[in-house]
Amino acid sequence: MQGDATELAAAIRHGSLSAAEAMQASIDAAVQHETLGTIAHLDAAMGLAAAHACDRERRSAPDDFSGRPFAGVPTLAKDLGGPFRGLPVTAGSRLFERKGGEADSDLASRFRGAGLCLFGLTTSPEFGLSLASEPAIGPVCRNPLDPARTAGGSSGGAAGAVAAGIVAIAHATDAGGSIRVPAACCGLVGLKPTRGAIPGGPSFGNHLAGIASELAVCRSVRDMGLIFSRLSGHARGPVPDPSPVEIDNGRLRIGLLTDTGAVYPTEGDRLAAVEDAARMLERDGHLIVPLASAEFEWSVAASGRAFADIVSVNLAALIEVAALEESRAEPLTQAFAARGRALSSTMLWNALNDAVLVSHRLWRLFDKVECILTPMLSSAPLAIGSFPTDHADTDLHLERMMAFAPLACLANISGFPALALSFGQDRQAMPLPVQLMAPMGHEPRLLSLAARLEAEGRWQHRFPVAGLPS
Repeated sequence: MQGDATELAAAIRHGSLSAAEAMQASIDAAVQHETLGTIAHLDAAMGLAAAHACDRERRSAPDDFSGRPFAGVPTLAKDLGGPFRGLPVTAGSRLFERKGGEADSDLASRFRGAGLCLFGLTTSPEFGLSLASEPAIGPVCRNPLDPARTAGGSSGGAAGAVAAGIVAIAHATDAGGSIRVPAACCGLVGLKPTRGAIPGGPSFGNHLAGIASELAVCRSVRDMGLIFSRLSGHARGPVPDPSPVEIDNGRLRIGLLTDTGAVYPTEGDRLAAVEDAARMLERDGHLIVPLASAEFEWSVAASGRAFADIVSVNLAALIEVAALEESRAEPLTQAFAARGRALSSTMLWNALNDAVLVSHRLWRLFDKVECILTPMLSSAPLAIGSFPTDHADTDLHLERMMAFAPLACLANISGFPALALSFGQDRQAMPLPVQLMAPMGHEPRLLSLAARLEAEGRWQHRFPVAGLPS
């Protein structure tokens, strides 16, 4: 596997290396991989100070230290979401300056409570409006597995940094596939949690009417399980915490979707990976239930419309409330803001109502299956420049994103959890990702099935984790 955050934490806990040594290795790796453009802002002094504090706690309060699952592990926050104290988020935009840094969000406090040591911000597209991470202010984020290709978006910098081994785990956000798409591009594990499972307060500035979630991109399912269990629950948000679910992973009915339709077709090698995963689960005794693309067509289209309307209105409101100088934004960002201002209240209401119907239709599907297995991406990661933002055609941009990740928005609009991981590689040695979806609150089931797929060893990380003893 070439290491994960759990292994790195164990090495620090057992004294194979100090937290400061691990942090210095990550900082050195960030410099070494600078041309990948994964990091938008680096604060080495902050990282080393946090690491030294961890080392002091290990000596003076070992019980407290050992209670933190990722004690001393270096990490990075996304340049969107949070915020994290001392890290000046700009959302990939020249509309904000890198100065100051707000107080920790509830989520940021939990990151630190888990023992993670922050030292920078990862690259995001301007306001997260793309499935590539190539903001005009730079840097252009490239895929460590093939620098000519995108690392995905909008958490592309996070995924690129984890895949390159700069860090073993990184903060990420997902409003339209922004955790899962980069994870799929870079051979990682990405989980979009159930709506309400992860805290979004106290400001809820990245809430986006409930479609946005925050968590992480990871190198292993066990890391994802640990970070989810540590960060989730008692979110104190606008929706109740998901009810605890008794998970029985005996013989499951697993819905299999291997056709994403004629409008957004998926390439054969990606479909074959999904079928291979289904056959493996079937050998474990699970029942595979074929699903037709027609069962998803209305929901996919409605999800795309709702995503477009929600992000457009949110952006227009942000620009007005914060009195931002919109003319300095990228042309596509300006076009989305204009789209939001032009949207009538009736049109927005219809989109929000359709979002409720999307959720209801998924619940009906889960009456006949316990989990759904689908493709994650329609093709291999696209070339750098495939999602340009120097134009004002929002419909074209949205179509490009839907064509690349046809089912991504479905989980965001419905509120259901979804997990992406790789199950093999194509002829160009790029990941072949699959997606698992389950009812709300069923993250343990997703993680269990994902661990089973991961155990097959179909995908191996290309780069070791910085600082991890060989």
